[in-house]
Amino acid sequence: DESMSESERVNAFFEKTFEDSIARSPSSLTFLGRSERMGEWDDISPEFAEETLAINKQELASLLEFDFDALDEPTKLSFQLAKQGLEEQIEDHRWRLYNYPVNQMFGTHSFVPSMLINQHRVNSLSDAQAYVSRLNGLKPYFDQLIKNIDARTAIGIIPPKFVFPHVIRDSQNIITGAPFDDCEDSAIFSDFKAKIAGLAAAGDDGEEAQIDQATHDQLLADATAAMNDSVKPAYEALIAKLANLEAVATTDDGVWKWKNGAEYFDVALKRTTTTDLTAEEIHQIGLDEVARIHDEMRQIKETVGFESDLSAFMQHMRDSDEFYSANDQEGKDRYLAEATALIDTMKGRLDELFLTKPKADLNVKAVEAFREKSAGKAFYQRPSEDGTRPGLYYANLYDMRAMPTYQMEALAYHEGIPGHHMQLAIQQELKDIPKFRKFGGYTAYIEGWGLYSEFLPKEIGMYSDPYSDFGRLAMELWRACRLVVDTGIHTKKWTREDGIKYYTDNTPNAVSDGVKMVERHIVMPSQATAYKIGMLKILELRENAKAELGDAFDIRAFHDEILKYGPLPLSNVEDKINEWVAAVKAKA
Repeated sequence: DESMSESERVNAFFEKTFEDSIARSPSSLTFLGRSERMGEWDDISPEFAEETLAINKQELASLLEFDFDALDEPTKLSFQLAKQGLEEQIEDHRWRLYNYPVNQMFGTHSFVPSMLINQHRVNSLSDAQAYVSRLNGLKPYFDQLIKNIDARTAIGIIPPKFVFPHVIRDSQNIITGAPFDDCEDSAIFSDFKAKIAGLAAAGDDGEEAQIDQATHDQLLADATAAMNDSVKPAYEALIAKLANLEAVATTDDGVWKWKNGAEYFDVALKRTTTTDLTAEEIHQIGLDEVARIHDEMRQIKETVGFESDLSAFMQHMRDSDEFYSANDQEGKDRYLAEATALIDTMKGRLDELFLTKPKADLNVKAVEAFREKSAGKAFYQRPSEDGTRPGLYYANLYDMRAMPTYQMEALAYHEGIPGHHMQLAIQQELKDIPKFRKFGGYTAYIEGWGLYSEFLPKEIGMYSDPYSDFGRLAMELWRACRLVVDTGIHTKKWTREDGIKYYTDNTPNAVSDGVKMVERHIVMPSQATAYKIGMLKILELRENAKAELGDAFDIRAFHDEILKYGPLPLSNVEDKINEWVAAVKAKA
């Protein structure tokens, strides 16, 4: 179109490529609340992967035909991110088998029930039929999954021994209960029943039911048949495959055991940290940070007059009842009230730290009973897009021994404000950024900001209680240890036991935390390095800007500059801050 500017043309191209890409993924469509292809699963065949590669190459070629110099500044940034994203996807095609498609953290076996139960909504007869269609599609979907596992086995990519009991048990649970046996309804069956019961019921306002009893009974019969003829054999075939693999699996845990594993890990670190730091550099940064944080903890130990050494102090913090609320309603209510008070105090101090503030409010809430057993201990749920539903900081109060009061302050700042709520609520309110940026994210940026946000309030006088400050340091220490252990396992041939011992010796956390963390490192190489590297980069950019600008440095403007583009690779954040420093200097 002649009347469009080059920037408008590029943004139209981004819109089209985003739509094209989700149109190829039924699960993405469902996740975004669309109704197309609701009865299908994603295509996970090697042919589809080759087709994706061809599309990415074509899109990159089309992108490069635009005139970069004719674009406005925001579109230039989108162009750079899109170009880099496509180049990385093209490069990563060669590593597409370098992962474990079924593991204890995530995988097709657990994605299926979670997708159906949490994402597949049933508001009409056709939605219900699509659900049954997905159940019937499970057998071919898992046949392809098993072929993909075989392709990995052929090149020596087999999960380590510890993974198998977890995933076999989880898979077995999905096909336990009715209609597979006489026990209470299995999770998927109970979900489907509840959803179609909703269609068969009359509305509160006298609205007619969407389906009659006969249609309801037919849907139930169709679902039962699909569960027995498709879901059950799909999971049984997967379990049999996993049992065969378990027999040949080893206890070598790192990706160094894979062909070209070292080269793969370098690429993984680059993707995760969005920097060029090497495994050796990251390992050393981790060791240095652990030593520094231990020193700060020793100072707190002196402050509170604790006589023995640091590891005895850590033990005291872990075991002493004074640091835990009672595991009853009163104890839980008190925890929530105190966390809410912390957030409210912080809300009153935001003007000292930010110029731009999100429109959406933030509330504190306990994780609901139906999911508190399995949910994480603290997380954030973003506000509705129009800002009418507030952001939520969820605290998991199922087991108060897992929620020491000395960590309350740092958790509230990380998940709430100035952490994820400031970052994500502002990102959602950004005008005119393409969808691929609105829905995208870079872990090093998002979690780097979260960890920086635990530290930031200390600079304006929060953490007045030394034990709370210890809690902040304990959480930072945990993230520093991750740098050491992740690189230790994947490049230094550390064993699972070496990793667990490092966490237990160096942190106040329970041994069970160390076990979970090490098992996460093993199946998600590099992922856990993002937090600390992201935080250190933000601090480094801040100190550089302070040194350059002197009295002209305004922390509020600095934070705005970090947040106002949404998530970026750290190298792009650095460019933006350097441009900002130059602009402030020019004005001075």
